[in-house]
Amino acid sequence: MSRSEVTRRRAIQAMAAAVGGACLWDRTSGTAAAAKRDPQWEESIKKGLDWTARTQSTLGHWTAGNYPTAMTALAGTALICSGSTTTQGPYAKNIRRAVDYLTTKSRANGLIGDPLTDNRYTYGHGFSMLFLSQVLGEEEDEERRDELIDVLNRAVDFSGKAQTKSGGWGYVSAKDGNDFDEGSTTITQVQGLRGCRNAGIPVAAEVIEKAKEYIYICKNPDGGISYSSRNRGSSRPAITAAALATLYNAGDYDSNHVPPMLEYSKKNLHNLSSAQSFGHWHYTYLYYSQVVYRQGAKEWEPYRDKLYKRIVGEQTADGSWTGNIGPIYVTACSLIMLQLDKAFLPIYQR
Repeated sequence: MSRSEVTRRRAIQAMAAAVGGACLWDRTSGTAAAAKRDPQWEESIKKGLDWTARTQSTLGHWTAGNYPTAMTALAGTALICSGSTTTQGPYAKNIRRAVDYLTTKSRANGLIGDPLTDNRYTYGHGFSMLFLSQVLGEEEDEERRDELIDVLNRAVDFSGKAQTKSGGWGYVSAKDGNDFDEGSTTITQVQGLRGCRNAGIPVAAEVIEKAKEYIYICKNPDGGISYSSRNRGSSRPAITAAALATLYNAGDYDSNHVPPMLEYSKKNLHNLSSAQSFGHWHYTYLYYSQVVYRQGAKEWEPYRDKLYKRIVGEQTADGSWTGNIGPIYVTACSLIMLQLDKAFLPIYQR
């Protein structure tokens, strides 16, 4: 990319600056659409982003639950959702360091992560593909861009080879994990692969198609998605929301599988009940918020207001959020949700 080219993000930034930061890009109409943003949301976002930047290690990573690759990719994604890039914005230095850390974790076989210390390395690999693919579109330094292209090409190749016979992925590659697969890791791989494909990295169509078929296979009569192709138990709201968001990423809006999945998700998730017993609240709503956002402003805006009120109300005094796995995980998920309709990242756009 030449320095004279105007990227999508810069076009958005220019429009935002022209109207005092109160607009976002509406890809469906190709025009700038006014976005009603509560000042409390913006204050919460800044506190959260500042906490994230402040807690980055000197090596460039974050960690929780002994998952430094996954946590660094998620934290980096939260930072680039703000509009900062590796060269511009208040969090540019942090993003550069996160990119540097993850590229050093790229192994000869394409895996981004450490299989010796991480027994669920496909999560970190998938989140890393997603983060680095979004960075690639804004990278202007030719050497760094070439390095990212190499890392992502090998990462895509690794994911293709790690796919199980059923079309899903497990916590480790199919070869390392006896061909076991489950829904949440499958979703992480597919969204990462779609991010790469959108950024110009070749991704075999059959890999995506097999993954879509895997989701269809795991669908129960109630429209929900079960845990695994091998464990066809009760439907899981979290996995269903994530699977639906991933199908949208893959361009599947109209198949006969989508409406019952959407109906199931709305029935179980739309009211934001804190009493639900399925757990993993932030993971669930990280993906369900993407699903609702794709429905358009009429569905999104009233839901967003309730979602953001809850998230902002749970923020701690230092700017972080706490909960399952660890503060950086919950904080990154919260920040991605709070910045979703700023539309800086292509993977999350309508």
